[in-house]
Amino acid sequence: MEKTLKQYFGYDTFRPLQKDIIEHVVAGNDAVVLMPTGGGKSMCFQLPALLSDGLTVVVSPLISLMQDQVSSLLQNGVAAAYINSTLTSAEIATISAQAAEGTLKLLYIAPERFAVKEFTTLLYTLPIRLFAIDEAHCISEWGHDFRPEYRNLRRLRVSFPTIPIIALTATATPQVRDDIMAELRLPTPRVFVSSFNRANLSYEVRPKVKSFETILALIEECHGESVIIYCQSRKDVTNLVDKLKERGQSVAPYHAGLDPAVRRSNQERFIRDEVLIIVATIAFGMGIDKPDVRLVIHQSLPKSIEGYYQETGRAGRDGLPARCVLLFSLADKFKQLFFIRRIENPHEKARAEANLDHVLTYGELTTCRRAFLLHYFGEAYTVVNCKNCDCCMGLSPLAAPTKSKVVKTPYTPSPSRLPDDVAHDEDLFSILRSVRTTEAAKRGVPPYIIFGDKTLREMAFQRPTTDTAFLAISGVGRMKLEQFGELFMTAIINYNT
Repeated sequence: MEKTLKQYFGYDTFRPLQKDIIEHVVAGNDAVVLMPTGGGKSMCFQLPALLSDGLTVVVSPLISLMQDQVSSLLQNGVAAAYINSTLTSAEIATISAQAAEGTLKLLYIAPERFAVKEFTTLLYTLPIRLFAIDEAHCISEWGHDFRPEYRNLRRLRVSFPTIPIIALTATATPQVRDDIMAELRLPTPRVFVSSFNRANLSYEVRPKVKSFETILALIEECHGESVIIYCQSRKDVTNLVDKLKERGQSVAPYHAGLDPAVRRSNQERFIRDEVLIIVATIAFGMGIDKPDVRLVIHQSLPKSIEGYYQETGRAGRDGLPARCVLLFSLADKFKQLFFIRRIENPHEKARAEANLDHVLTYGELTTCRRAFLLHYFGEAYTVVNCKNCDCCMGLSPLAAPTKSKVVKTPYTPSPSRLPDDVAHDEDLFSILRSVRTTEAAKRGVPPYIIFGDKTLREMAFQRPTTDTAFLAISGVGRMKLEQFGELFMTAIINYNT
């Protein structure tokens, strides 16, 4: 397992729970995996695919997500493909033939495919070893992102009773967890629950006063890194984008009202670092694989804690420090109540009201925000001071006495650095990022598909100039060495001289 992990993915050790999950799945057992964003969920089905004969079929809800994961696997030397609505009939036929011949290890598909009779017929002809259901919370009406097409997956256990299923999600309350098992007809799966604590994320709430100036200051503190800003409405998105453009910011909008081609283009430009800031409604983001988002701002109140956790979880997927800032205003409460009161179904209405109450409680906290979030997901957190939220590191601006003459400096997290590297060369890091951007453009893939920031920072610290030293960098496998070793080591040698 460790040899395969290093050869294809460049890592020497597993993250918490990964090895146990992989062993369980390789043995042919069902599993439900609850693991935070950036915790390494994909490895829990990608490595079993390499360790077993046959095909792993991965159900993924977004075209962009499956395209990125397949691109990354191909760069690592893994035979993978996807079938979705962007392909022609001829392309689908070619990929189907490859799957039937056994030349593919992973095949990514959208849940809508299970409603197509020809596709389900095709599945019976394939040497399937495992079904992996990503973003499994989408199957539950109690989840924050219910997708009706996920209900098609109910048929899997009946149609393929001997093939194991692994269901994975980054956010699931106990109720959603039970719903996943019931809907997928998994009576006795082993449930793996990783800690939901994203220690690298800082949480802070600021009053929604002069919000544009606050947003602009937060962006400028990011020093040209990737930022996501969530707004409540399409109008809010448009207005904020226009104002940021006037200030010379690299920004693009994303909401359901845009032409689909424009929406896809803006997302692609953000993923490829051609645009630094995306301003969006909650229509943006599920399954976004971009690992180097350093700041997530909520301009308005989120609709639920579960949704908030998922949205903030798009920050710092690479494990490096990132910030999550909520701009809090009770005026937003009344905007949400206006829409909630128009809900006719009493159960949906009560649920929306309860969700809003939880969000308001979070915004008005004077105790640890991290502890509140973890408790919401049923995880005990006994640390007295998390040292990475505004409440723990200094009185929250919302809780400051209004008559106090003491002006408190807003909490600012420490800058992004490797935990074991406080002196990596920033100039060399910038050069390596430039090399990565150029190479990614040549290959038509997002820069992080080549190497993540964490890997480049380690290169900027270790400065490898031999194959052995380069291969020792975390995130460098044999295929990456063969493809990119000479290119990046030449840049390091030139910098050293």
